[in-house]
Amino acid sequence: MPSTTRRRFLGTIGLGAAACAVRPAWLAAAPAPAKKPNFVIVFTDDQGYGDLSCYGSKTIHTPRLDQMAREGLKLTSFYVQPVCGPSRTALMTGCYPARVIRKWSLAGSEITMAEVLKSAGYATCCIGKWDLSGRQFVEGRMPTDQGFDYYFGTLGATDSGHVAFYRNKEKAGETDDMGSLTGRYTDEAIAFLRQHKDEPFLLYLPHSMPHVKIGASEQFLGKSKGGLYGDVIEELDWNTGRLLDAIKELGLAENTIVLFTSDNGPWLVKGEMGGSAGPLHGGKMTAWEGGFRVPCILWGGRIPAGRESNELIASIDLMPTFARMAGAAAPTDRVIDGCDQGAFLAGASDKSARDTFLYYTGDQLRAVRKGRWKLFVNKGAAKNTPAQDKSELYDLEADLGETTNVAAVHPDVVSQLSELAAKALEDIGEGNRPGKNARLDADASKALQEKAKPKKKPSSEGATTPGSAP
Repeated sequence: MPSTTRRRFLGTIGLGAAACAVRPAWLAAAPAPAKKPNFVIVFTDDQGYGDLSCYGSKTIHTPRLDQMAREGLKLTSFYVQPVCGPSRTALMTGCYPARVIRKWSLAGSEITMAEVLKSAGYATCCIGKWDLSGRQFVEGRMPTDQGFDYYFGTLGATDSGHVAFYRNKEKAGETDDMGSLTGRYTDEAIAFLRQHKDEPFLLYLPHSMPHVKIGASEQFLGKSKGGLYGDVIEELDWNTGRLLDAIKELGLAENTIVLFTSDNGPWLVKGEMGGSAGPLHGGKMTAWEGGFRVPCILWGGRIPAGRESNELIASIDLMPTFARMAGAAAPTDRVIDGCDQGAFLAGASDKSARDTFLYYTGDQLRAVRKGRWKLFVNKGAAKNTPAQDKSELYDLEADLGETTNVAAVHPDVVSQLSELAAKALEDIGEGNRPGKNARLDADASKALQEKAKPKKKPSSEGATTPGSAP
């Protein structure tokens, strides 16, 4: 969509998601705060729930993040998406990825958190792994096309052990040294803070680590009891500390909200290079808690210190929440799944504005949660697993590890959550059946139409038998 058309849609937000337990206090543009808060999002890659010492790790030492948790808010029921690109889509748009994408490329017509805040006078910066343009340069889908004033980083992941950098839209070198990335990104992030300390800003720092192929710098290599993976996490911890120190040094701490989290759960199939989900079952690319539930810590003068909460919060809530805090306007022409969590984060309420969550893996709805209850919708917990023969219901308050199916004991809950799943399929849809409020881009829609066409049987004319001449 042309930028002039996009700007027409930057009006007030209407949160269409029934997931929000409390009706949003703002159905028009939020009043401008006396002083607009700054936002810093540190977004690690494939880090599990059990990979920080403040979340139970016995082998990985994370003193700076532990301190951040003591001085801020530690969330133990924070939800993202189960894999890299879709998780970034959710964070940026405030929507379940299945509503807006089918591949890892965000349409230019979507309105991002950066665009919303930029419209309110914010300087916006992305440093690190983008992963919203199909891991390649696509005009119209780069960070600077999606609301960021400045970008430095890689368009994809570290799978090959080699990455290429972009600065805005220009190539800016490459490296095989995965251990250099965390420090380099942090240097860039601190430089941005120094340049923009006198104006409101959004700094989005999506680290490449600890996505495989992992690496640590010489300063941290071999220092952790958690092996190379532990070295990587401890380097992330130390560099997050550098970032917090810079914020304090610049006198920004009282008016800056810093959020630390991961894009999805640990990549367990990578063994000792893949991290830990701690007490949770499953990991990346599954609909078990270990795939979606990750560490999340918030810190800064606007976040009351010394709090820990098991309230249900999700990354899709951040866009509308930060927009409200900034006095910004956000789109009204589309459904936004996020809830305004401003009162909860500020300590004015002990309750989250959210009481439901949908677990999509890829484009398939796998499970739904309402309150303490989680129901798998007869499709298996992981991608490509067979359909289940019976409903699976888990009580996440009593059984965090999802070990005991209590569907037979609570048929009324199964019925209620099945209804929630049916509404989600009507609203968002799945696979080649998009829901009434899905808004897939032209490329994704075309691909779904092709997928839905009946398959032609191969012609028998000219066919040969094995071993015969053509």
